[in-house]
Amino acid sequence: MSKVIIIAEAGVNHNGDIALAKKLIDEAKRAGADYVKFQSFKAEKLVAKHAEKAKYQKDTTEAEESQFDMIRKLELSDDQFQELKDYATDLGIGFLSSPFDVEAIDYLDRLGIDLFKVPSGEVTNLPYLRKLAEFDKKIVLSTGMATMEEIRAALEPLKGKDVTVLHCNTEYPTPMRDVNLKAMLSIQKEFKVKVGYSDHTLGIEIPIAAVALGAEVIEKHFTLDNSMPGPDHRASLEPEELKNMVTSIRNIEEALGNGEKVPSQSEKANTPIARKSIVAKRDIKSGETFDESNVTTKRPGNGLSPMLWDKVIGSTATKDYSEDEFIIL
Repeated sequence: MSKVIIIAEAGVNHNGDIALAKKLIDEAKRAGADYVKFQSFKAEKLVAKHAEKAKYQKDTTEAEESQFDMIRKLELSDDQFQELKDYATDLGIGFLSSPFDVEAIDYLDRLGIDLFKVPSGEVTNLPYLRKLAEFDKKIVLSTGMATMEEIRAALEPLKGKDVTVLHCNTEYPTPMRDVNLKAMLSIQKEFKVKVGYSDHTLGIEIPIAAVALGAEVIEKHFTLDNSMPGPDHRASLEPEELKNMVTSIRNIEEALGNGEKVPSQSEKANTPIARKSIVAKRDIKSGETFDESNVTTKRPGNGLSPMLWDKVIGSTATKDYSEDEFIIL
């Protein structure tokens, strides 16, 4: 099994502050994530000025503020992205950013990212998907809000590309009843693709469960502090939680093993201790017939296996036995 790719989603939790963004990179590295990911957009290209905010955004930002104004405050410039990319590279962690328009795709290609992470909102954006197909890069496609037919349509222009499809629910935070983690397996079965999971639940248990089910990519939002102002902080992990999630995922993927059922090296010493042998239930004289009145099974397992019970019962003792002595044939 290849190593699960863990994407620590900083997203817009930098609140437009590059110093805060660098602290997020520090924490993603400390946690052991493979990538730290931001979001590349320009408000003018992403959202109409009259667009409403999502309910969770209304709940976590200024009520009178439009989605356009909220988004504009969270922009980072191209120069700032270059600075963050260089900072992450120097620190030794992969750098990603989700492009929200075709110009951002071109920019991130020039920036030298090694895969494109497609946000859920672009699953039905055909010109955007066709643009992605122009590049020879891996693609990780989130599918929040999507039907199976919409996923099928999104994969069509990406034929021949290395695509991992992430199951996702875009509600922040996602109620447990709406996670539907088995849908990840349905996607895998239907489209014969690599799958993963982009998580917006509270806590770390669902991403860990996704890895146990076969997720090859995990994406999870994180922040420096849940109480900070901004749309995504409340549904994000704090640094220590992120570290615990990464550690747990690494433990789970190691524990999954290769699927071959054989005694492990660590447990082989337990075999004679935990298993039993056929032994004398009481003192037995030579010539006696073995039956349930004079033989039984007890630990340790160094003697005759109880699986040979039927061969022992009815046979004759060829020597004297003391109580608890191993029976021999």
